[in-house]
Amino acid sequence: MKVPKEEIALAIDISNPIESIDEINFKEENNGETKETKISSKKDEAEQIAIKLTLSAIINNLEKREREIIILRYYKEKTQNDVARILGISQVQISRIEKRVLQSIKNKMVS
Repeated sequence: MKVPKEEIALAIDISNPIESIDEINFKEENNGETKETKISSKKDEAEQIAIKLTLSAIINNLEKREREIIILRYYKEKTQNDVARILGISQVQISRIEKRVLQSIKNKMVS
């Protein structure tokens, strides 16, 4: 046939019926749930987005060293010893700064 494999795969995929996430799944074990309810995280996604945006703004407003410590510790998953080596200060200093910054972030998130 001299048709590329990709075109055959696309033709096969196109021939499958479109399924709506609102369509009720009538299988007995699913209790008539829709696909949307099955894939939903059941969390208030708008609230989660608001929390992430607020946290991001708070972190962006930290002093440079504080921000570096939080990013290295919680986003890059470095140990306090790793962060201390990277920043050229002691692990005890990292611990104290981290504790103070986390309490500050917590207070700002609550208010």
